[in-house]
Amino acid sequence: MIDGFLEAEYNNTLKVPDAGTIAAGWVRDAAAFRAAHDHAEFGVAYGPSERQAMDIFWPGPARSGPLAMFIHGGYWQRLDRSFVSHFAAGLNAHGVAVAMPSYDLCPEVSLSALTEQLRVAARFLLARHGRLDLALGHSAGGHLAAMLLGGLLVPAAMPISGLFDLRPLVHTTVNDGVRFDRAEAWRLSPLALPRPPGRLRALVGGKEGGEYANQSRRLAHAWGGSWELLPGHDHFTIPGELARADSAMVATALRLLA
Repeated sequence: MIDGFLEAEYNNTLKVPDAGTIAAGWVRDAAAFRAAHDHAEFGVAYGPSERQAMDIFWPGPARSGPLAMFIHGGYWQRLDRSFVSHFAAGLNAHGVAVAMPSYDLCPEVSLSALTEQLRVAARFLLARHGRLDLALGHSAGGHLAAMLLGGLLVPAAMPISGLFDLRPLVHTTVNDGVRFDRAEAWRLSPLALPRPPGRLRALVGGKEGGEYANQSRRLAHAWGGSWELLPGHDHFTIPGELARADSAMVATALRLLA
């Protein structure tokens, strides 16, 4: 049964009337970023399916320096890496490489299988480059970034508008495609994992509502990390701060990398 309060809190396209316009801007800006990038690797396979591939945006011709992974959102059911390429720009400007994986989507695969694909992607980068210094992601990607930290695959994570207790989503239309019960939702929640030793900074937009803020607050408390509200941002404007080299969000990521 759909819970009206939870649906209103977690249905972001209804909360943000111009969400479609913002997403269209992502597509435009991401394509322009890819076209202008001189040091990217496109379509690097990390698994057997077509979607199990990543783009890696290197800040220059060298393959040295810090390496981060950015994981796109879409409630595990939509989007791919081509929507978010430009979010690598801010970190690239500071000499940080950014890998951006796509992954198979629910309901074609279970959320458990999808989560394991991101673990495989992280292990792939560790084997290929000997390092993976930071996981960051937006929305559902924030959940996956936290799962990598909780799985001890990265030393630091910066989830943006993340989801860390998935049980409320059972009672929303999100579950039409994810199809889990409360027990499975909890098993796949970062908050169900033991506190990891790595560094955590969770970010959430000031316009995103109490549920999203509570998700970040709870994870930061449970894992001994920190969280921050970014005033003026909604669910769709907040990740755009990663595209700006001088943004406070990029500065936060750099501190996690230090």
